[in-house]
This record gives sequence, C-alpha cells and structure tokens, in this order.
Amino acid sequence: MIPLDVRPISGALGAEVRGIALADVDDGSFAQINKLLLDHLVLFFPDAAGLDPAAHEAFGRRFGPLEVHQFLPKLPGHDEIVVLDSDQGAKADVWHTDVTFSPSPPIASVLQIVQCPEVGGDTMWSNQHLAYEALSAPIRELVDGLTAIHLFEHPAGSYRSEAEHPVVRVHPETGRRSLYVNRMFTRRIPQLTAEESAALLNHLFAVSESPQRVCRYRWVEGAVAVWDNRATQHYAVNDYSGRRVGRRVTVLGDTPAGDPPRWPNHQLSGMSATAVKD
Repeated sequence: MIPLDVRPISGALGAEVRGIALADVDDGSFAQINKLLLDHLVLFFPDAAGLDPAAHEAFGRRFGPLEVHQFLPKLPGHDEIVVLDSDQGAKADVWHTDVTFSPSPPIASVLQIVQCPEVGGDTMWSNQHLAYEALSAPIRELVDGLTAIHLFEHPAGSYRSEAEHPVVRVHPETGRRSLYVNRMFTRRIPQLTAEESAALLNHLFAVSESPQRVCRYRWVEGAVAVWDNRATQHYAVNDYSGRRVGRRVTVLGDTPAGDPPRWPNHQLSGMSATAVKD
C-alpha cells in the first residue's frame, strides 16, 4: 500500500491527495483512491504530472467505460476527452449533477485543468449525503417516496433527453442516501401538484447548495479532480477574466436506485381542473 498524503479541504467533503502518479496507477493504488473517493466524494491531485491524454483516459477507465459525448467538443484524436473551454462558452455556473437527464447518469468524472486564470475560476462541490441528512424526519419520509423528472433540451433543438429518478438516491457502494435533484436539470415531482412540486424543489435546492455542505477548490494548472457524480453537485465559479480550459473524461453510468414512489402521479380533477382551465 502506497503511503499517501491526504489533506481534507473542508469539513463537508473534498481532499487533496499527494504522493501518487496518476499515470502509473496499479490495482492496489487504485483501490486506495476509490476508497478515498467514497469517503471524501471529490479528490484533488494538485501535482498530477505526467497525465497526458492517453494516461488521462487510462486512469478514467479504472472506474469504468468512458462516455463519448454527443455534442461537446473533443480533444483531437481522443474522442473520450471533452474540452471545456471558457472561450467557447463552457461556463457551468449553475449548481448541477452531470447528465441526470439520462436514464443512466455518469458515476464519476476526471477533470484536468490545463489552463486557468491567475485569479478566480474556482470550482465548488456539495455533499448530497449531508443535504439529505439535514432534512427533518417528516420531510425525509416524504422525499424517500417521491421521484423527479430531469430534462435537457439542446438550444438548437437537435437533442432532447428526459429521465425519471428517485428524489433520494441510495449509493450502490456505501448504501448511504443522498438527495438527487439539481437546479439545472430537475423539472418537477410528478406525484405532487405543480405548486407543491415547485415549493418542495426550491427547498431541496437550497438545502443541497447550502455553504456548510460545500468545498471550494482553487485550481493550479495541471491539477486533476475526480468526483463521485452519484452523491455530489458542482458549480464552476464565473468570476474571472481570461481563459480557463479543462479536459474531462466521464465514466458511463448506472441506474439510480431508491425507494419506489409511494403515491401515483398527481392528476387534476374536479374543481382544481376547472380552476386551471378558467
């Protein structure tokens, strides 16, 4: 077992890891990394020297097969590496979990920042296990029995994807529960009225994004982050001038598991249906 230097960066989640070359990870060292990821949810490798594109892909494949994204720009010669360039509009400054509009959202991502501004351009992550645990017992009981619709529509109209997932996800490796809704992609809770759904989602978004459940990372060029997409949200802070460029591989997903819905989808009837028509 390699002696790693692990330094938590907040009380909620996130740790810097030093003392390992990501370009040369064997089975034993990967097992250490995966255990740390389950414990901290997002890991940062500030001195990830030697992680060229081929090594980046190879490290990502340690977690599972890699996605070839349908429309984001790719690194030439490496279709599994997405290029996130702020000069091309890649500024994800809304809290989100990646691709929850898919029936099988990705389980993890590996992002390397290859160019960053001198000031600003940090990324924040939030711990969705803690978000769930912060809810009162009656609200936890309610959300355990609900699902949510997640939707993405490409602005050009070339792509649309919709999926329904449990509002509370059970982690397949740890068994911990986490909130699984996000402001970017979650549209409604079908078991509730439109007004109830909006009110509950706004509350859950606020709990998910609360500062006491967040870490914030200041990038240096070449640093790598790995995060568990099953139990986190993230937000790229758009507070900089200049250019920010990252290269990311994304690990293909699984089916989010949780309790089945305890109620049928809400149907308008009687006076409520009349009131809506009027």
